[in-house]
Amino acid sequence: MTRRVMLATFIAGLFLTGLVQVALAEDPSGSATGGFDFNTANVLAWLTPVGLILLAIGASVPEQAEEMATTGLVAFGMAAVIYLIWGFALQFGGVGLISNEPGLERLTAEWSPLDVEWGLGWGMIGLRGFLMLGQSDTPGAYRLFFSHLPWVVSASLIPLLAMAGRVRRWQSALAVLLTAGLIYPLFGNWIWGGGWLANLGRNLSLGHGTVDMAGAGGIHLLGALLAAMALGLWVPKRESPPRPPRMPPVHFPLFIILGALCSLIGFMALSSSTPWSLPTLSASVIVSNLILAAAGGALASTGYAWFVAKRANALMTARGMVAGMVAASGGCGLMPGWVALALGVIAGLLVPPMVYVIERILRWDDRTASIATHGIPGLIGMLAVGILADGRWGAGWNGVGANEYLGVPGQGISGFVTAIGYQPGGPEQFYAQMVGVAALLVLAYGLPWLIAKGMELVERA
Repeated sequence: MTRRVMLATFIAGLFLTGLVQVALAEDPSGSATGGFDFNTANVLAWLTPVGLILLAIGASVPEQAEEMATTGLVAFGMAAVIYLIWGFALQFGGVGLISNEPGLERLTAEWSPLDVEWGLGWGMIGLRGFLMLGQSDTPGAYRLFFSHLPWVVSASLIPLLAMAGRVRRWQSALAVLLTAGLIYPLFGNWIWGGGWLANLGRNLSLGHGTVDMAGAGGIHLLGALLAAMALGLWVPKRESPPRPPRMPPVHFPLFIILGALCSLIGFMALSSSTPWSLPTLSASVIVSNLILAAAGGALASTGYAWFVAKRANALMTARGMVAGMVAASGGCGLMPGWVALALGVIAGLLVPPMVYVIERILRWDDRTASIATHGIPGLIGMLAVGILADGRWGAGWNGVGANEYLGVPGQGISGFVTAIGYQPGGPEQFYAQMVGVAALLVLAYGLPWLIAKGMELVERA
């Protein structure tokens, strides 16, 4: 069995390495933005949800493995259809107001509760692009739809895999409906579609507004908050086991190895799969930082396992690897490599104790470790931008400082610790990140909790 696992892992590694070599193409112009070819990156980005499903299967007992696989496929189908019907419109119905990309110029309907006297850019909901008809029936709009579809599917999978086989079907359907049709599109509008969080810099002088480059908040923290709500509300608590704590059992090691490798490639592609990027961003920096964060997370979790259990644990290592990438994904193109490595180490070290807290103290039955693997690292990733973005990258992000920022020409997103020659941004960027986290907490935990409680009351009546 060990030889088969090693052979399959070797073959998978060769295959994934080949995919990366095909995808990584230097810009012929020699510009700093050379990196993943857009179309290839969007295809490889689907390895992110595939990796999440494989990790969930690998952590499941044989009786639950089929349920996990089926749940993953159902989540993909439902999320894609819901996002097509109205999710895309809610997220990007007003993106033409901030983007010059061809094909998006007619997506200019953005609703705001505030009058223009309060300033521009307080948008809350997009209002064009339903069913990809009318103003969104263009190649540019389909390009944007295609690029974000792996994001919304990944966000939907996190809570659904955590709930798989332990809640009623209507509860699972409600989770996907809320994620793909309301919560992800709304937060995506606020932060990526030209909404109010993105414009905190222009309206309130809070740095460059809330920044989330690759979904630390919009995918992972969002999904973990929904999972926490569902686990706390719908899933019975664990009985406190009398035995001492131990490392999680590994039922299907091959799936865990493949899931970790797919996640690594998927994260790199996901971070490069947006239709537009700033010329000050470097794909090489983004990809290198994600690899370093993954390495730091994997080594930290493995070291913890060796120290506590005197042996390595494949599942804990894989979870630490994913947690490291999540922690770096908030600002993966805005910080030096040593920062990404440090964030990965911190996130990886926190995974085992957080699993202990969730399962043994709170007694939540979080079988996929969604809170420890996605929630806590997602929070770290969001806040790290406001502290450790070093100012060299991101000039002009959200329309702030295209020519100069803090008196320095070409300075980009800046936290407290900046590179030599750049001015520290002070607390403003950190405040913007905190506002984004607070908004996500209310949207992804508070709103679903109220809806679920209301539906329970109706069901009991």
